[in-house]
Amino acid sequence: MRRSILLSATATLLPLTALAQSSSPKRGLCHVKENGNTADDKIWTSGPSNPTWYYNYGKDPSAAYSSDKSLQFVPMLWGASSSDSGTPFYDSVKRQIDSGANISYVLAFNEPDGTHTTGGSNLEVNLAAARWKAEIEPLKQLGVKLGAPAVTGAQSGWNWLDNWFKACDGGCNPDFIPVHWYGNFEGMMSHVGQVTNKWPNLTVWVTEYGYPNKGLEETQMFFNMSAQAFDRWPNVTHYSYFGAFRSSVSNVGANAAMLTQNGELTDIGSWYIGGAATNNIPKSSSASRKTSFVSRLFSEPDNWKSYQITDTADAHMNNSYTFWWFHLYFVLLLLSGPAGQLSVGERMGWANNVFYAVGLTNLVRWFTEGVEMKMWARLCRGII
Repeated sequence: MRRSILLSATATLLPLTALAQSSSPKRGLCHVKENGNTADDKIWTSGPSNPTWYYNYGKDPSAAYSSDKSLQFVPMLWGASSSDSGTPFYDSVKRQIDSGANISYVLAFNEPDGTHTTGGSNLEVNLAAARWKAEIEPLKQLGVKLGAPAVTGAQSGWNWLDNWFKACDGGCNPDFIPVHWYGNFEGMMSHVGQVTNKWPNLTVWVTEYGYPNKGLEETQMFFNMSAQAFDRWPNVTHYSYFGAFRSSVSNVGANAAMLTQNGELTDIGSWYIGGAATNNIPKSSSASRKTSFVSRLFSEPDNWKSYQITDTADAHMNNSYTFWWFHLYFVLLLLSGPAGQLSVGERMGWANNVFYAVGLTNLVRWFTEGVEMKMWARLCRGII
């Protein structure tokens, strides 16, 4: 049944914290080992509703979770080299499976379109295709589902992935598309929608995401809206927030971390494992500024890594202004008759196509003038 405006408005009145405390089998752990703080590892398996899976950018399970059967390990082939020989990743995964490990999925190639200085594996597509065929594709015969290379959210990521599929020449057959995103909620929803639209037969894993270097209130709102969106989106089967570390070592800003500088759970950290707000403030946090919607619309790039900052015709959805335009059509389509028969992914793809086809820039500027970001975000949150 199509949701009414009244029902949508009612949903916006729900507290943001209520969402994040709910359990979710989709939720995973992006495990980043911290030297000297090994006790922090146990935090992520001590909540009312713990993550169900994790990865650590490597092929071997983390020592802290090696005996925990409730937390499924997802091995990752982080990168590759032209000097690589043999099949060490395949051999390791097969050995773990033969030993009784529950390995159902693998990930491959961390941000191959990115540089080493920004955490990317910086891979040439032909090399990546060759190593995939040698190390990843054979795992299908063992019943393992395969993740495509986890590119960045920039236009370079789209280009790299397209070229990789071409280089594979039909020899690479992933089961799901991993997504990385560092920016605002609007841009992330647009990006995931475009991925779903481009590969409708593959599911989506959001294996890294966050809203770097923002105020505490803004960061918390981003987290809650994102969790609700992913939990409701059928095509998004797994997601892992990038923040399982202390605020003092966070490279995405203190407020994005799930632990304080002293190793205590922040509100976001507690919500992530099903707990209540802790009121623990991460180091260097500051009050969220009251930013008007219009000033935010035109002045904020909302991208973390320098190579992710793009604003071309093909990557127009990466900034705030264009996505709010997208949301206007999304809302209209959700309230229309035909859209009620479509899935969320199909509706987002439809709205994206309408965005391309219709140019109502001045109308949208007039419509959004003076509207506070939080009011509009909550309206969209209730409708999505």
